[in-house]
Amino acid sequence: MRIGVLGVLAAGFALAACAIQRAQVADQARQTMIGLTKEQLLACAGPPANQAAVGQTEVWSYNSGNGRSDVVVTGNQFIATANASQRFCTVNVAMTNGRVSSVNYTGPTGGLLTQGEQCAFAVQSCTHQ
Repeated sequence: MRIGVLGVLAAGFALAACAIQRAQVADQARQTMIGLTKEQLLACAGPPANQAAVGQTEVWSYNSGNGRSDVVVTGNQFIATANASQRFCTVNVAMTNGRVSSVNYTGPTGGLLTQGEQCAFAVQSCTHQ
């Protein structure tokens, strides 16, 4: 019994460590992607899900995430309530004159300590340019 509990705790810590690492990658990408050309962005992130242009500025959007859902069960001995929320990220990459000028994230991108972790799936290949 004790080994089972320890195993669950170890798995929980490992998952939390992975989420924290992904959050750091996503945060790092906001700086390291600045200045990439369109060609470099296509090479590391692939084609965008959506594109928009206004004047000299283009915005490419990427959907990101691993489909993770969080379920919270609350209640007492008579009634139990479960609430589920799915985490995902929309990565918006703005380019001015053909180069990345900003990277922004929207959506329920992570937990309290792991903001942006769902965004890392789309941008992690672009942090090694």
